[in-house]
Amino acid sequence: MSGVPLRVMSYNVHGLKDDRAALITLLRELAPDVLIVQEAPRRFLWRQRCATLADDAGLVVAAGGLPALGNLLLVNVRVQVHEEWCLRYPLTPGRHMRGAAFARCSVRGGDFTISGSHLATDPGERPAQAALWKEALGRLEGPVIAAADLNEGPGGGAWRTVGDGLVSSSAAAPTFPATLPARLIDGLFVTPDITIEKYEVVQSDLARRASDHLPVLADLLVPSS
Repeated sequence: MSGVPLRVMSYNVHGLKDDRAALITLLRELAPDVLIVQEAPRRFLWRQRCATLADDAGLVVAAGGLPALGNLLLVNVRVQVHEEWCLRYPLTPGRHMRGAAFARCSVRGGDFTISGSHLATDPGERPAQAALWKEALGRLEGPVIAAADLNEGPGGGAWRTVGDGLVSSSAAAPTFPATLPARLIDGLFVTPDITIEKYEVVQSDLARRASDHLPVLADLLVPSS
């Protein structure tokens, strides 16, 4: 198949509260071109902490952090970032404020947009957030890669909302909790013009030590412009 190879990883890093050395070793071993992070630093010294995470992993910050409420997009130096922006969902009193990060990028002649989000644990709050994110994704032109901790599986309404018209692998292994995974709540979705060559949930010992979630890893082919 023709296209530009792109390795994408989506990972809820649990606020960097687990084995950081294992996390960094894992990221460097898997060497994603694009890393879509949930629960990245979003409060005290968030810029410095996001930049340090990127540098330790051999990546650079594309978008996110506090403006995206803990959603962070990191890329390696072969990926050019042309535009970045963030979306905040309405705050439900007494709940965490949540949002999404976006970056319009290119790599070796292939243009694409990446986005990451982290939906609410509250089943009453999730559907509206999923709808707002899906609306924003629907306005994008060209190839799109979206990934999130949706806090529900492929049978849930929010997952179906986000995945409508997109391609994913809902047959992947469970991602949470990392030590004894029982639920698939982390998903990666692409527009049909992107080919998924390989899709896996990384289940190594490093991954189980690095966070309370297991990461999703995909090797993609992005169409040439």
